[in-house]
Amino acid sequence: MATAGTAQTIKDATFEVLRQYGLTTLFSNPGSTEVGFLADLPADIEFVLGLHEGSVVGMATGYALKSGRPALVLLHTTAGYGNAVSALATARANRAPLVVIVGQQDRRHLAHEPFLAGRLDGLAGEYPVWQHTPARAQDVPGAIARAWHEARNGRGPAVVVVPMDDWHAEADPVAVLAAPAALHGTRSADGPAVDALAQMLRGATAPCLVAGAGNDSPEGWGSLTALAERLDCPVWQESFGARAGFPQDHRLFAGHLPSARSGLRAALDGHDAVLAVGAPVFRQYPYEQGTFVAPGTRLAVITDDPEEAHRSPVELAVLADPADTVRRLAVALPAATGTPRPPMRRLAPPAPPADGEPLRAAHVLAALADRLAPDAAVVEETPSSRPDLHALLPARAPFGFLSAAMGGLGFAMPAAIGVRMADPGRPVVAVIGDGSSLYSVQALWSAAYYGTGVLFVILANGRYAIMDRLSERAGSAAPAWPAFGELSVSALARGLGCPAERVDSHAALLSVLDKVLPDLAGWQKPLVLEVAVEADPEFRA
Repeated sequence: MATAGTAQTIKDATFEVLRQYGLTTLFSNPGSTEVGFLADLPADIEFVLGLHEGSVVGMATGYALKSGRPALVLLHTTAGYGNAVSALATARANRAPLVVIVGQQDRRHLAHEPFLAGRLDGLAGEYPVWQHTPARAQDVPGAIARAWHEARNGRGPAVVVVPMDDWHAEADPVAVLAAPAALHGTRSADGPAVDALAQMLRGATAPCLVAGAGNDSPEGWGSLTALAERLDCPVWQESFGARAGFPQDHRLFAGHLPSARSGLRAALDGHDAVLAVGAPVFRQYPYEQGTFVAPGTRLAVITDDPEEAHRSPVELAVLADPADTVRRLAVALPAATGTPRPPMRRLAPPAPPADGEPLRAAHVLAALADRLAPDAAVVEETPSSRPDLHALLPARAPFGFLSAAMGGLGFAMPAAIGVRMADPGRPVVAVIGDGSSLYSVQALWSAAYYGTGVLFVILANGRYAIMDRLSERAGSAAPAWPAFGELSVSALARGLGCPAERVDSHAALLSVLDKVLPDLAGWQKPLVLEVAVEADPEFRA
């Protein structure tokens, strides 16, 4: 705040905007172009340091997703912005609202391209939902206010580039107030849309539902559960979903949809109407020819994501809030009659390994499932063990599962830290492969420094197991890359100041879990638990 008799600076005006919009937690790995903004940082602005921009954006992404509000990121010109691009792409795919300020060299000599001048326009491609370099310093506070709205409504990173000398320029009160007070999108589906969905489901003899990340809220879970029970029909989870959209321990939960068309047709065979809620129709991984579903099966989607609605090849797409639309749809439909559908079959947990037998990922996941609190948030990044995690560790509460929608590695470790920062009283467990952990292992320093009580379970098989299996599937006798069994994630963690243990037996695993998990919600420090496991021999998509 400017003192009496002095003009307000752009920096002061920006802090007022940040307070107005609740952007008072700042995630950053700054450089010289950001020092002017950070010098004498006000006490009510909390600074969270990450040691790499991927970790910075990952923490902010987890924080934004859990809090439901845009999070603030500060990046250092080309180097920082460039390092963050993959994480920003993941934030966009995960629909995480971020306000991203990117530093730039001094505006007064940018024409001469000085040292650290960034060619920033387009550096992150199409992943920002909005990017803007204000024409003059006085437009910076208003641009940051607009970025908050763009991030919230576009559900992704909104980027504002700020030259380093702008912070000290004199503010223009009129320009600061030029930002919109509020923007609102359409929330409720109109009556005809709900009627059309109801008519489609009334005419079906064997409907089913597909839940997606866009339905992951208490209201979404409640309304979709009510609809499923009213129809007494199975509910699938979208393939490669970043979040769960339905209670996965419910009797009607059918499992996760396959990600290839032949598997989709088999899974949905016999259903004459499929309604996806908060999910695309349909997310795929390997390309296969053919249709998504058998001829005659009708498809519809309810989503609040315009891109998701537009690209889904469906008969009926409703662009509106999923929870509200499904709630109204359930009321409009008659209840199913007859004998209730029996509970869907579940994968039985594996028996503990016998003496001399190796630990496998499924043993670790089954032990976690027996001990985790129902409200625990599980953040996943273990590609080769993901099918076992889905089968053995179901999401039992909203925000019970989080993964990278983009598929790139390096998300889970910092995202879990951000989730815990946003909700300090919730148990948070990150299940990560040892290869995956190396993409953002420096995030452990932030977890330790800020006392973030996350349990990081590292499934250490000493290789890129998913790549080994894919190589075998492609017909290769041996992968072109080496194993790295000598690598120790627990040693790296301790070197970063983070407590860590390594276990290589089932008894030792249970001992640590029994010690940690009952009080995990109250833990004030992280723990890396590196578990030596043998890679599974077969590939399961």
